[in-house]
Amino acid sequence: MRRGYRCSSGVLVWLVLVHTCFEAPRVQAQQAARTAPIEAAALNTILGRWGWKATRSPAWNISGEPCSGAAVDDGVGLDGNSEFNPGIKCDCSFNSNTVCHITMLKVYALNVVGQIPSELQNLTYLTYLNLDQNYLMGPIPSFIGQFSGMQHLSLGFNPFSGPLPKELGNLTNLNLLGISLDNFSGGLLEDLGNLSKLEQLYIDSSGFSGPFPSTFSKLKKLKILRASDNDFTGKIPDYFGSLTNLEDLVLHGNYFEGPIPASLSNLTRLTNLIVGDIVNGSSSLAFISSLTSLSTLILRNCKLSGNLGAVNISKLANLILLDLSFNNITGQVPPSILTLDKLEFLFLGNNSLTGSLPDVKSVLLKNLDFSYNRLNGRFPSWTTESDLHLNLVANNFVLDSTNDSILPSGLNCLQQDTPCFLGSPQYYSFAVDCGSNRSMTGSDNTMYDVDPTDLGASSYYVTGQTRWGVSNVGKFNQAPNGSNIIYSSSEQFQNAADSELFQTARMSASSLRYYGLGLENGNYTVMLQFAETAYPDTQTWQSLGRRVFDIYVQGSLREKNFNIRKTAGGKSFTAVSKRATVSKNFLEIHLFWAGKGTCCIPRQGYYGPMISALSVTPDFTPTVRNGVLKKKSKAGAITGIVIGAAVLGLAALFGIFVFTKRRRRLARQQQELYDLIGQPDVFSYAELKLATDNFSPQNILGEGGYGPVYKGTLTDGRAIAVKQLSESSHQGKRQFVAEVATISAVQHRNLVKLHGCCIDSNTHLLVYEYLENGSLDRALFGTSRPAMCSLTPISPPRSPTSD
Repeated sequence: MRRGYRCSSGVLVWLVLVHTCFEAPRVQAQQAARTAPIEAAALNTILGRWGWKATRSPAWNISGEPCSGAAVDDGVGLDGNSEFNPGIKCDCSFNSNTVCHITMLKVYALNVVGQIPSELQNLTYLTYLNLDQNYLMGPIPSFIGQFSGMQHLSLGFNPFSGPLPKELGNLTNLNLLGISLDNFSGGLLEDLGNLSKLEQLYIDSSGFSGPFPSTFSKLKKLKILRASDNDFTGKIPDYFGSLTNLEDLVLHGNYFEGPIPASLSNLTRLTNLIVGDIVNGSSSLAFISSLTSLSTLILRNCKLSGNLGAVNISKLANLILLDLSFNNITGQVPPSILTLDKLEFLFLGNNSLTGSLPDVKSVLLKNLDFSYNRLNGRFPSWTTESDLHLNLVANNFVLDSTNDSILPSGLNCLQQDTPCFLGSPQYYSFAVDCGSNRSMTGSDNTMYDVDPTDLGASSYYVTGQTRWGVSNVGKFNQAPNGSNIIYSSSEQFQNAADSELFQTARMSASSLRYYGLGLENGNYTVMLQFAETAYPDTQTWQSLGRRVFDIYVQGSLREKNFNIRKTAGGKSFTAVSKRATVSKNFLEIHLFWAGKGTCCIPRQGYYGPMISALSVTPDFTPTVRNGVLKKKSKAGAITGIVIGAAVLGLAALFGIFVFTKRRRRLARQQQELYDLIGQPDVFSYAELKLATDNFSPQNILGEGGYGPVYKGTLTDGRAIAVKQLSESSHQGKRQFVAEVATISAVQHRNLVKLHGCCIDSNTHLLVYEYLENGSLDRALFGTSRPAMCSLTPISPPRSPTSD
């Protein structure tokens, strides 16, 4: 047994020795693969200049060897691993697997400060370089063109400056070039047309100007071109239509001239097309019909014209977002737009659309903007959906009580002619703490109203007092959770007089309007208060953010390319004062994003107009009470009630006294009349007023010296003639009584009969019988002689129509 044990042990030892013998060369080979010394030294120097050391990266640089650990693991990349930053990747297949060259370098979002060190040119094997989101300054060095194997070059979100080095055109193996959000000058290099393998080009907010080089027509493999927020001029190149591999094209915020080339219809692989802010010329919308792969189509502020119904929108079945706002598109809203299966956002505002809204809408379409058109008619049934974001401001819709439960209140104040309070002003000022959920009083005693409503991508709001309103339109691109209300801490505004005003702000992705309603006409001071807290005053990539938008007051452009921080001299907050004239009891303050400014600092979807507070005060002495009754103390109220009750009591007593006296006077007059002539019919004034249709001029039969005579009909059907004795007749009570007595005493078949009189009015009334078409000579001589004149009624010696 002991021998067997020894035998087994011997076999075990032999196996270990055999395994060691086979593994030793492999281990020695791995140990022999070392980072090229010049590259190791260059790497340490580069990181040292940027305030980092290779030893601070435990995922690689094991035991002081840069090309180790994660740097040589095949399954570990440089993207998406926060612990592997800064980081490198190496290729150790050189010189029979004994030499490692650094092929990839990432120093991403570490806010390193400085320039690109010259030692970088020693990393000659680089194929990937990502220096995004730092604070690297100065020009891009010309030696960048020596990296002939470079495939991925990201230098964006840095304050690089100067012109691009023409040596970039030597990087013919590049498939991605990212130089967005830098501060370059001059135009794009024609040499970039040599990058025939380029698939992605990012040059947003980079400071470039001039036209696009014609050499870019050679970039046939280009899939993504993002060139927004620059100063490009001239026309959008027609050759863009030949870059048929394009899937993503963004060109807003420049100074391109129209028209948009029809050749873009060839880009049938496009899934994302954003063109905006064309400076002149008119463009047609026809080219979009063939772009059936589109999921996002934004042609905003492009001077588009033509009838929307002429475009076959139904072919764009993959659309999720469609924005054709701020153009001059005409015609009616075609039902095919509202019934696209995948469409979720539709912006058609600020056009010249007419007619009514279609009756049918898809279930997914929840955000619709039709503001500032010429639409009319009643609302379709789908407007009752509770989760709908619908903006219908500035149209001509039929508004009645049936809409009260359908739409937010106040739309009647925001239609085309703003009929709310038109001609009957109620207010002379208003102030808003934008985005705030509690009111506050400023240091100048201005009372700021709350403004907490989440307007979403397309909505409006009018206060309960209909004093002011707000309207918002726009979806933040590439930001599914973009917010319209921004919050800041009070510590950021320690030097502000009213720091609380700046703790909230309202932000818009496209167009933000505030309205003053029912204002007294005259000249006003409009105070707009802005704050910018997301861009720090430090050497970090976040400090490169720029918010740029336009300010309109009463439709007039008052600030072009307004920049909050620039206006504030680099500070966090500023106020802008403008004068405005109110002529129709209505004020509009419009903040409009024209595609300028950074898009994604400090995060995606952080751009567009933003305002913290506003106030509107008159430059004149108001004559209205600002819609608010003056408050009184309790003592004053009690005193007022007591005095009011006393006054009412005295008035009641006086009224009783007057009524009693009047009744007695009438009774005395009536008794005097009875004593003189017996008891004729005495009519009430109300009865005769009813009989003569309120003494209508159409019922006048004639008029004599004592007053007019009216035809009337009593409630019992009798036709009567009522003589109203005018005050100018100077006929007193005794003359009136004498006339009644005389007529009552005389009875003849040819004399008109007196029915009675009225004495309970300011003027005395005599009531005669009415003879239709009667005349004096016909009454006297019969029908054998023609009538010489017509007298109605036939009267006694003193007729109602004569003296």
